[in-house]
Amino acid sequence: MTLVAYSPPQTPYLEILYQDDAILVVNKPSGLLSVPGKAKEHYDSLWSRLHRVLPTIRIVHRLDMATSGLLVFALTKSAQAHLQRQFERRSVKKAYRARVWGDLPAASGSVNIALRCDWPNRPRQIVDPLLGKPATTNYRVLASTQTLGKPYSDIELEPYTGRSHQLRVHMQWLGHPILGDKFYAHDEAFHASDRLLLHAESLAFYHPIRNDWLTFNAQVPF
Repeated sequence: MTLVAYSPPQTPYLEILYQDDAILVVNKPSGLLSVPGKAKEHYDSLWSRLHRVLPTIRIVHRLDMATSGLLVFALTKSAQAHLQRQFERRSVKKAYRARVWGDLPAASGSVNIALRCDWPNRPRQIVDPLLGKPATTNYRVLASTQTLGKPYSDIELEPYTGRSHQLRVHMQWLGHPILGDKFYAHDEAFHASDRLLLHAESLAFYHPIRNDWLTFNAQVPF
């Protein structure tokens, strides 16, 4: 799918939370691509901004353009490989904050629903128990509220797997889409926010050189 009217935020241009000789942890704003798109006008991204000042920057993982929050980049090939192994082995701990439509059925729970790409409608993903890849998301309700008579819930999401759009599709499948989600929310939920209310709040992993456990947090912007 072609991005329409890509207008990435310019302030703050970069928000670096941590940097050493091996890694860099950055807080990405909503509306900025993690890496450049295929079209020339989609080159501006978190990676390209970092690459201007840190030419050895290497991608480890990504966030959706509409999602804000924490990303770790590597500054060496060996650090990249070490971090990618941690993601593959699911030793990296990630927690997201989201605001969703309605009141969830329980204070906490898990969604175990296989997902695959909806190829004719990329980048959308769909539930497919037969052909999809296993995907698991744990959720915990933090608060429920009413705004203009509509029920919303603030929740914490912990993905066990890292499928594309996993959190967004799992919340839709539960019947509680994330507010502002142009791909998966119904009309009321989409128009309830001018951005996707999904934020990568916490990220923890082993340092690729020192091997000590690092934990980072980024304040929720909504």
